[in-house]
Amino acid sequence: MYNKMKDYLSNTITEIKEAGLYKEERLIESAQQAAINVNGKEVLNFCANNYLGLSNNPRLIEAAKEMMDKRGYGMSSVRFICGTQDIHKELEAAISEYFQTEDTILYAACFDANGGVFEPLFGQEDAIISDSLNHASIIDGVRLCKAKRYRYANADMADLERCLIEAQEQRFRIIVTDGVFSMDGNVAPMDKICELAEKYDALVMVDECHSAGVVGKTGHGVNEQFNTYGHIDILTGTLGKAFGGAIGGFTTGRKEIIDILRQRSRPYLFSNSIPPAVIGASLEVFKMLKESNSLHDKLVENVTYFRTKMMEAGFDIKPTQSAICAVMLYDAKLSQQYAAKLQEEGIYVTGFYYPVVPKDQARIRVQLSAGHDKEHLDRCIAAFIKVGKELGVLK
Repeated sequence: MYNKMKDYLSNTITEIKEAGLYKEERLIESAQQAAINVNGKEVLNFCANNYLGLSNNPRLIEAAKEMMDKRGYGMSSVRFICGTQDIHKELEAAISEYFQTEDTILYAACFDANGGVFEPLFGQEDAIISDSLNHASIIDGVRLCKAKRYRYANADMADLERCLIEAQEQRFRIIVTDGVFSMDGNVAPMDKICELAEKYDALVMVDECHSAGVVGKTGHGVNEQFNTYGHIDILTGTLGKAFGGAIGGFTTGRKEIIDILRQRSRPYLFSNSIPPAVIGASLEVFKMLKESNSLHDKLVENVTYFRTKMMEAGFDIKPTQSAICAVMLYDAKLSQQYAAKLQEEGIYVTGFYYPVVPKDQARIRVQLSAGHDKEHLDRCIAAFIKVGKELGVLK
């Protein structure tokens, strides 16, 4: 039986390769940091979600080791059977304090948090109103729920209002959006979203994966940036980006919502608890962020410098309020060629194209980090200019 399917899959893979769209996984032979080793060569990493530069931080490594000594290696169980340690509750409290929310529930990843949030809370008599550029995990989570679905154009408040008016016949309504949209780098206008939610009696949910630790005066996310504390009901996020870069996700928000998720959220009920090492390092992250805002300040400086210099060089860069700079190339094959040539120049980036981004919207997504020094930024900018001239992107 498999022979027929094997032929089909092989032909599909060949077509992808011939179109220049085959995704190769490049092997990193060092720790995740600003400068990494790939195929025996040191390159500068500009495509990790390591926004605060903490992925290889000595304090986190030591905290992880210490917690393994105290609480072991793994939990071998889900939370409600025998997988909850005191440190899990401690981390949930730290996350709640950081986001100024009532309670928090941990997941193995934010994909699980988004996948497990809708079905326990909403039924066929309810409505989910989702931004068109929301992350795939939100889209998949919505699909698992029987609520009526509405979709509005990215950050388009007029279109959102249209959906809210149409959804008035439903019992409960929730507006769902990314805080920072991962491919474009723009921030959802949470103040306006919350105003519409109040006007049309809707709840609000935000995925903070690319915004927590990044946006806001001190990096505390969209609530801080737009002063919407108390108006956002659910926030989901990850420990795998700005907060250390390992694994683990969370949902934080209203106490009653978190209580129901503990009872009925399937990814929580049927997945192993986060291991002690990750908990230990994550607790240390939140201690560090309370001590100083220096990492966030450096990230903001790096983003401003890089974006300014790239635009002065003539690159087409989408407006960004985050650590994501989308260098637009529009052609899928060109984005792959550009990324490959940049790696030859010692710059590690990735080209994105359909279906990750819309057709004819291919780009190289540059992700800045507090771990980058000015020298790193200058080398990256110089390489972009050199390759841009070689490929005819720049005159």
